[in-house]
Amino acid sequence: MNTLVTILLVLALLITVGVLFSGLIVMARGGEVNRKYGNKLMRYRVVCQGVALGLLAIAFMIG
Repeated sequence: MNTLVTILLVLALLITVGVLFSGLIVMARGGEVNRKYGNKLMRYRVVCQGVALGLLAIAFMIG
């Protein structure tokens, strides 16, 4: 696997996990913070997952 793709994939996975845990913390807090940021964070998580899956597909095509 290409080193650059590997680094980007790991970075995308770490960002996805970070956004996921941020969303879980916001959801656990509840209230106004959850109403304001809950859906936004989960949308960001889906986008990050899509990027990670795209990079994984590229890695399999290359390697």
